[in-house]
Amino acid sequence: MKLVECVPNFSEGRDRAVIDAIARAIESVDGVRLLDVDPGVATNRTVVTFVGTPAAAAEAAFRAIRTAGERIDMRQHRGEHARLGATDVCPFVPLGDATMEDCVALARELGARVGRELEIPIYLYEAAALHPERRNLATIRAGEYEGLEAKLRDRAWKPDFGPARFDAARGATVIGARPFLVAYNINLNTRDKRLANDIALDLRESGRAARDASGAIVRDAAGKPVLRPGRFPHLKAVGWMIEEYGRAQISINFTNTDVTPVHVVFDAACAEAERRGLRVTGSELVGLVPRGVMLAAGRHYLRKQGKSAGAPEAELIHVAVLSLGLGELKPFIASERIVEDRVRGTAGMRLQSLSLGDFADELSTDSPAPGGGSVAALVGALGAALAAMVANLSHRPGSSSEIEELAIAAQSIKSELLAAVDRDAAAFDAVLAARRLPKATGAAASTRDAAIRAALREACGVPLGVAQAAARAAEAARAAARVGIAAAQSDAGVAALCAATAAEGAYYNVLINLAELTDPADAEFVRTTRDAGQTACDQAQAAAETVRTTVRGGLAPAPAP
Repeated sequence: MKLVECVPNFSEGRDRAVIDAIARAIESVDGVRLLDVDPGVATNRTVVTFVGTPAAAAEAAFRAIRTAGERIDMRQHRGEHARLGATDVCPFVPLGDATMEDCVALARELGARVGRELEIPIYLYEAAALHPERRNLATIRAGEYEGLEAKLRDRAWKPDFGPARFDAARGATVIGARPFLVAYNINLNTRDKRLANDIALDLRESGRAARDASGAIVRDAAGKPVLRPGRFPHLKAVGWMIEEYGRAQISINFTNTDVTPVHVVFDAACAEAERRGLRVTGSELVGLVPRGVMLAAGRHYLRKQGKSAGAPEAELIHVAVLSLGLGELKPFIASERIVEDRVRGTAGMRLQSLSLGDFADELSTDSPAPGGGSVAALVGALGAALAAMVANLSHRPGSSSEIEELAIAAQSIKSELLAAVDRDAAAFDAVLAARRLPKATGAAASTRDAAIRAALREACGVPLGVAQAAARAAEAARAAARVGIAAAQSDAGVAALCAATAAEGAYYNVLINLAELTDPADAEFVRTTRDAGQTACDQAQAAAETVRTTVRGGLAPAPAP
């Protein structure tokens, strides 16, 4: 489904009553989930994160902006962070099936509504910008609130929406659409803001003013300083002093962590700090972070230790938290700070959370779900986990990259199959729920039939995905048998058997549900799904047979003399 994340920043970080009022305004909208409220005392700023369907997210953002304008008076505001108004910035970020184009349309619609109904000057930035020179938030925010009155008198800075009139209490708001932004601070063992800013100038993309041999700033023909680019693209940074923590920080915004990863900048900051006689003591994330950022950091630091990066996700996140010092200032609770975990929560993970004994007990009751489909997924996950184990046991410093890549791939397959344990049970429950709909005639009967067909298709699709993932697990087991250490050959063999069994078992569940799709309109779906399942089974069995031959040949005792 289409989901968007919205991360509005409000110019209030100290008055809990104001912060709570804004949060309540967001939560008052159906279809929105409030994920995080992160106030900062020194910055006097609160970063709020919520997700929802596009329409719901836009409505929640409007109510939050309205509430902030009613409760915050910019004439009284003081804080370390740059700002323009009571709601300083309000970006939309695509999640799920939403696109950047969806978020651009959303930002422009919201900007028009806020400008029209609330009469707040609105500027659009990043992907939603109507003027190329306004894409950069820092450009729009130059001069901050204190310079806003003069800016609004300048025709070049006429707002995109709303009046070109200074609102002393509410200021102006910047609304936009952008990729996921990671807000991140690196802690230093100094109170000197200038030292923190000096490091920031070297790290950030825009860099610092170039100087000639005499130390004078180099200027272009128009008299503007010529900038010497910094080390990292898609990175914004500044140094500041946070009295609340008794230290200076390098405050960073990552606008593309695929190009410039967090861990790479953290390591560079450590080196730059040491060069200046300083030490990085830790770091802090503001708001939420994508899971991939944490996994990449965990793999990076495991590799630096000479260990395999093919560890379970929970271990990768633990290593990342320790290595980046994310718990220095306050406890870092991954389930509350990783965006995917906050969106998903614990829903859909009931079976995964059970102990082995409790799962077996649940399985043994007269309830039809969980059943064979969930067991097939679990067995496949165990096969993938064994393939990862063989790869990790075989990993040594200087090992070929193939072994580590195998471990990483097998861990990913394991996670996919574990999620399917609950998904398969949920799909079957959905079929039962559809069948419980009223068996009336006319429109009601058509609604029931359509619901049953849709639920049956999902009940076929989930085990088909299990069969295909199990086939990949079997291939991983075959690779493990080929490159793994001799002492783990039996484990590779069991991995292959598990994977092949999972594929076959999942295919049985595909077939039993396909048999109930008798509507002629489903004929093509039935054919392609059956063929795809058979192909996955064949692939898994072929890989498993190769492993069987390899393992039996390697483990068979030598004939007696």
